[in-house]
Amino acid sequence: MKLTILGGGGFRVPLVYGALLGDHAEGRVSRVTLYDTDADRLTAVARVLAEQGRDVADAPAVVATTELDEALRGADFVFSAIRVGGLAGRAADERVALAEGVLGQETVGAGGVAYGLRTVPVALDLARSIARLAPDAWTINFTNPAGLVTEAMSRYLGDRVIGICDSPVGLGRRIARALGADPHRARIDYAGLNHLGWVRGLYVDGRDELPRLLADPALLTSFEEGRLFGAELLRSLGAIPNEYLHYYYFNREAVRAYQEAELTRGAFLHDQQQGFYARMREPGTPAWETWDRTRAEREATYMAENREVAGAGEREEDDLESGGYEQVALALMRAVARDERASLILNVRNRTALSALDADAVVEVPCLVDANGARPTAVSPLPYHALGLVGAVKAVERAVLEAAESGSRAAAVHAFALHPLVDSVTVARRLLDRYTEVHPHLAYLDRP
Repeated sequence: MKLTILGGGGFRVPLVYGALLGDHAEGRVSRVTLYDTDADRLTAVARVLAEQGRDVADAPAVVATTELDEALRGADFVFSAIRVGGLAGRAADERVALAEGVLGQETVGAGGVAYGLRTVPVALDLARSIARLAPDAWTINFTNPAGLVTEAMSRYLGDRVIGICDSPVGLGRRIARALGADPHRARIDYAGLNHLGWVRGLYVDGRDELPRLLADPALLTSFEEGRLFGAELLRSLGAIPNEYLHYYYFNREAVRAYQEAELTRGAFLHDQQQGFYARMREPGTPAWETWDRTRAEREATYMAENREVAGAGEREEDDLESGGYEQVALALMRAVARDERASLILNVRNRTALSALDADAVVEVPCLVDANGARPTAVSPLPYHALGLVGAVKAVERAVLEAAESGSRAAAVHAFALHPLVDSVTVARRLLDRYTEVHPHLAYLDRP
């Protein structure tokens, strides 16, 4: 099988290749094509993969190209992992939002809206190219904001585009470990949107163990989300939220922590990765060792401000290891390519899974996966507190899609103003004015 990775010069590509190196079954991926618009980054990542697969006899061949048509032709699977505007764009998203006193996180709040506005037009172009050059390929979307981008690409690819995220998997794994259960034997009742979902049950041998967790404050605070949100809030919710809901439930504290931080997350990653790619231009640099050391630092500092606000301490050692989104992607590919039935939490078109949303809305829910793709399973209705947030954020996503497809500045302002974490239409207008000044990718939006 041939796999094409769009954004093949991205820092996390070696995680995907590492997962492929561990797959020795018949019908495995034999060729990986890396596509990126940045030849320098492509060369760096190709060096890492060469060292990574050096001692693996049947390591997939790696080809790097800056030609999109060449990358797509003949692909069986396409991974989309692009970052429009790069990490400099993410850092600008954070900086502009925080100057207005609102959250600028990559996928949540004003920063997520800005990222979506510049990413969706590019994702739509890519989807059209995939439909033309690789109509039988399955597209697996990693690109953030993952739910929004998957919904945009589904306009042209239908159910052949599936979005993935490792947050629900990691959350389920941590809950199972807290309960002393084997994560591989646990079934998670989870529903919402990408970065906006809740675990409402965790079943082991058919028994829901979540009530036992919620009733025990010591167990509740033994894992990261328990420490982030606190036992009292989790018991009142009757569910365990995705870690990204910390930005909603503790918004003032999160904004203040980001404003006071020496560097925002985007600025930190920008500086870190600039250093990595600069070192990779030096011929004698040990590629794999340099990448792995950089990755470990990246994982250890994930959501550091939120953990500081909550007094949650350092990340658990188990959460610093790989085994996240790349393993979800591999499991998804195996299920589709080999018709191996699997149950995975994915971003797919809703159909009737969440009754409050329309059939085409992309949601993040448990799915059954086989050779026919991923089909969402029925889930119980969301409680009102969750339904309100899901409905509001889906309205924001739809406004972003409208702006991206029409070029309407009014729709873009509407997207900012509708977001629950942007508290003023006046602020929404100022945000868009400032973002259009710093992001050339937003030049498509019309002027009043």
